[in-house]
Amino acid sequence: MPDKQHIKNEIVLRGIPASHGISIGQAYLFLKDTPVVEERIIQPKEIEFEQERFSRSLDKSSKELNKILLFAQEKIGEAKAKVLDAQIMVLEDPVLIGSIKKRITSEKRNAEFIVSDEIGKYAALMLKAEDEYMHERAHDMEDLKNRIIRNLLQERLISKLEGSVIVVAHTLTPADTMILSRNHVLGYATDRGGITSHAALFSRSLKIPAIVGLGDVSRSVINGDLLILDGYSGTLIVNPTDERMKHYEKKRERMNKFEQQLTNLKDLPAETIDGHRVELSANIELLDELDYVVVQGSQGIGLYRTESLLLNSDDFPSEEEQYQEYKKVTDRVHPHRVILRTFDIGGDKIAPATADESNPFLGWRGIRISLDRPDIFLNQLRAMLRASVRKNLSIMFPMVATLEEVRMAKRYVRKAKAELRSQGVKFNDKTPIGVMIEVPSAALMISQIAAEVDFVSIGTNDLTQYLLAVDRGNTLVSKLYRQFDPSVVNTLKHVINGAHKQGIWAGICGEMGGNPLAVPLLIGLGIDELSVVPAVLPEIKKIIRSLNYSLMKELAVQAMGASTSDEVERMMSKFFKKHLPEIPLDN
Repeated sequence: MPDKQHIKNEIVLRGIPASHGISIGQAYLFLKDTPVVEERIIQPKEIEFEQERFSRSLDKSSKELNKILLFAQEKIGEAKAKVLDAQIMVLEDPVLIGSIKKRITSEKRNAEFIVSDEIGKYAALMLKAEDEYMHERAHDMEDLKNRIIRNLLQERLISKLEGSVIVVAHTLTPADTMILSRNHVLGYATDRGGITSHAALFSRSLKIPAIVGLGDVSRSVINGDLLILDGYSGTLIVNPTDERMKHYEKKRERMNKFEQQLTNLKDLPAETIDGHRVELSANIELLDELDYVVVQGSQGIGLYRTESLLLNSDDFPSEEEQYQEYKKVTDRVHPHRVILRTFDIGGDKIAPATADESNPFLGWRGIRISLDRPDIFLNQLRAMLRASVRKNLSIMFPMVATLEEVRMAKRYVRKAKAELRSQGVKFNDKTPIGVMIEVPSAALMISQIAAEVDFVSIGTNDLTQYLLAVDRGNTLVSKLYRQFDPSVVNTLKHVINGAHKQGIWAGICGEMGGNPLAVPLLIGLGIDELSVVPAVLPEIKKIIRSLNYSLMKELAVQAMGASTSDEVERMMSKFFKKHLPEIPLDN
């Protein structure tokens, strides 16, 4: 009788590579069933007992999380483990605890129901936001809610694994990632999540290959299925053929050798064979990532997402809190440059009612909110300027659509400077100011906008969505999201030329900049800086140092004359195979 594994069809799934490496092993489905919560009316004499049950569950949940925190500190260091502090802080939040206890008494309902309803409301509101930071926090709140309820019901979550496995889950919280890592985990594969999620960050810190955003992997595999997890390309293969197995065993060996070569590039510049230098920097959102960025050989921070400061708070951080955060970044990276992007958030963070915007991607967000709320904007600008004294800090505005927005934002910068001067506070009066080009109107007006700023950074993710009128999060149209569409390529060239004509530099901080296949094209188009996720820094540097700038310019000319995205991709693949055969792509 044939082995069950060999009569199954091979399935190839694609997601987002979150932590590099190739793993081959059996699947273990880590499915956390949501506790069943029944609404129950309690008698007045039961209220005290119900309050005690709730208090005991809080205490037990706190002990569990503190135990995980200690383990995380030992495995990945105290700084990175701080992510777990957020859930512990919620357990100690007097407002939330007081509200739940008050409702148990006044509504005379069981603790499980009140906990589910009260914390669930917070999570639901966060999920309505359009930015992934709030989604991340919503999942953490859901996880915390379920932990408290499980302890109320005295249920246990099994996390003991047998043997070496690849963990498959709908989503993984930082706590899940740490608990499971106590076993011999070969890799993580999840339905949800992004490259900047905390679980992805933990996977990289633990050096465990991971793929996130696979869609429905948790419904596509069963326990024991043989998996190949390619954390370089984001490819997960279920029930691979013998031929595929041999291919990936060779690729794993090849990639191990390639990564050994990359370690020698850490302190070398991102410079082509014929002497053209490109600045290579990193996109980050957490202080915890700084050490990793330095180890990877970054020449600075091309995008620091300051909205991460809002992740663990129900309110905006004070000027002093922001200053301390920004100062740590500039001190750690000095003398290299740090570009701080002002808050790029949705209106739901300011006014919950705006969470119901029919199209938040075209709504109240980014610089629009900052200009409408000068109290928040000035607070942040003062903190940034105070952190600029070492002269390696730049400020960047997101979601700029018009010249008027740029000029208005600059007026607030001048006002923040005047306020600091009046207080005798030191700052760098020549702090560079830049904007993100991610709205087509800003791309078309690049000459006028570039005349007002010191640099521009192209956000290719949103620019591509807006140019092609495609929401890449909508599965019905996501296949139309083509980063190499000729309209995108020619828009990039238009923006770069417009910036250069005004004597300023142009960078890219979107996903395209970290795509190895796109790098020769982008440099050929004339881009001055690439800001990418830290994990791909060495590989991108290797590509740059292996090519002649003249060849990349020829590729760019060909791509601008193409008629379809498929044509552009074929050109780039052919270029790679001819000039960079030693650099493995996703095959």
